[in-house]
Amino acid sequence: MTTAWSPEELEQIGSSEELEIAPRRADGTLRGWVPIWVVSVRDQVYVRTWHRRDTGWFGQVVDSQQARIRVSGLEADVAVADIGDDERRSDIDAAYRDKYERYSDATVDRMATDDAAASTLQLVAAQRPDAVEDT
Repeated sequence: MTTAWSPEELEQIGSSEELEIAPRRADGTLRGWVPIWVVSVRDQVYVRTWHRRDTGWFGQVVDSQQARIRVSGLEADVAVADIGDDERRSDIDAAYRDKYERYSDATVDRMATDDAAASTLQLVAAQRPDAVEDT
């Protein structure tokens, strides 16, 4: 079960230079924290890597489909949806370019390549105990 990110959480995530992500092992324990770039588009949160791979943090998160993230003032469990290169690509590419434009063009452009787009993951806020779901 999932719930939407609150406006405050989206602000915390969106204003952070990076977020840290820790994939969950099968037994529920966390692997090590890894800093990554993050963007939000239309109230959703996305991360990607320069190229899709089965190793490292990316492969671990894709396998478990669960992680924990943290930015200043926020730490949360997330479900991870592997969306790859879909209809949201141009908006996500633009969000990476806008947010990280102060870096070299070559660095930012790497986050908008076909390989990077194929590695796009959506981070979905986990159900909070105090959240009420509409029925």
